[in-house]
Amino acid sequence: MTDGRAHAREIFQTALAAVEPAAAVLAQVHITDGQLHVAGKTFPLDGARIVVVGMGKASPAMAQAIEQLLGSRISGGVVITKYGHALPLKHLQVCESAHPVPDEAGVRAASLLEESVHGLRPQDLVICLLSGGASALMPAPRVGITLADKQAVARLLLSSGADITAMNTVRKKLSRLKAGGLVRACHPARLLCLAISDVIGDDWSIIGSGPTSPDPSTFAHAWRVVERFAIGDRLPPSVRALLTRGLDGQEAETLKPQDPALARVTNVLLASNRQAVAAAAACATRLGYLVTTEPSPMEGEARPQGEAFLGRVLADAAAGPEPRCRIAGGETTVTLGAGHGLGGRNQEIALAVGVALARLEASAAPSGSSAPLPAQLTVLAGGTDGTDGPTDAAGGIADRGTVLRATAAGQDAAAALARHDAYHLLKASGDLLMTGPTGTNVMDLLIGLSAG
Repeated sequence: MTDGRAHAREIFQTALAAVEPAAAVLAQVHITDGQLHVAGKTFPLDGARIVVVGMGKASPAMAQAIEQLLGSRISGGVVITKYGHALPLKHLQVCESAHPVPDEAGVRAASLLEESVHGLRPQDLVICLLSGGASALMPAPRVGITLADKQAVARLLLSSGADITAMNTVRKKLSRLKAGGLVRACHPARLLCLAISDVIGDDWSIIGSGPTSPDPSTFAHAWRVVERFAIGDRLPPSVRALLTRGLDGQEAETLKPQDPALARVTNVLLASNRQAVAAAAACATRLGYLVTTEPSPMEGEARPQGEAFLGRVLADAAAGPEPRCRIAGGETTVTLGAGHGLGGRNQEIALAVGVALARLEASAAPSGSSAPLPAQLTVLAGGTDGTDGPTDAAGGIADRGTVLRATAAGQDAAAALARHDAYHLLKASGDLLMTGPTGTNVMDLLIGLSAG
């Protein structure tokens, strides 16, 4: 076998290629005889005003594909993405804003998007290009809520350890466009949403906080999240007041499944984590590995999830000498303490794996109290969007030498893990996974390789 790190990178890159947004659009959307065809649905284009809106890290690449298909038929529109993720477009305005904590640029971009879909007719068509990151990138606060309020709530939820579902349950109640708000803004026009999913289960009400789908959650659900993560006394007063009014029935609920406006909406999923996992497995098989894909999505706290994944990789290795690969998809969380360093969930997993391997190395030699580790063992943890946490890394790669290299560079791996400072440790050990913005976003991948 060649270097496991090289194979892990190749498998990861193959998975990314399988969920490349422009290719996903062009593979499933077709234009013939003045009609758009996708997922068995047909949308007449002649005589229609066609507006394209996009939100999320993958939306610029999707928009390039839509421009290739529709060209000058497009009347206009706005695409909102993360800073550094913009791509050139001919017929659409591209706006960049902040993620994961929203900023003023996002507020302005959301207003421009709302203006672009105002005053449409029943024969008109809005094509929405939706992907991960949309919730933060497109802040449109309800009346009485400020951007500062939304920023404070985002920071509270991010530091609490709340997963994306819990976070969006609260954020949807504070927005004009989330939770079906875009449906109301576009009505009575037809609305076609093409999405790349970054959430477990591909729930339309969770992807980008569900701008084109009904919201099954209520103000009561949002308040339960607040109570579960004990952030009620730290909420901005205006947010607490809004949620309280909602609980008392004094605030309008978000779009619900029985709303007649939904009859004008078609939602089509173009790519998801499942496709990335399948492509990774096929690549690993071609490289000569016996492959196991985990049946359930990975979720929960990053460090224990990484350690548990390593345990399963080691169990695979103990089953025989053949090269083996284990692949998992999903998205973990990191609960931060009062003081912390720099990193992301995937870097935390990689560092946790490195520290666990060093501990196993120490227990296995010289006493032989533990089974020897396989000669080659590599774990890659990567975010498919290319940005893990507030860093320029996609994640990390850990092997039996990670802690040794870090120690040689003057770093204490266990201390770095305790203070959630994986970025600086993995940078020192040469174990950061750097891809740059990938243009897609289908959650995370874990790839574990063993041989010998």
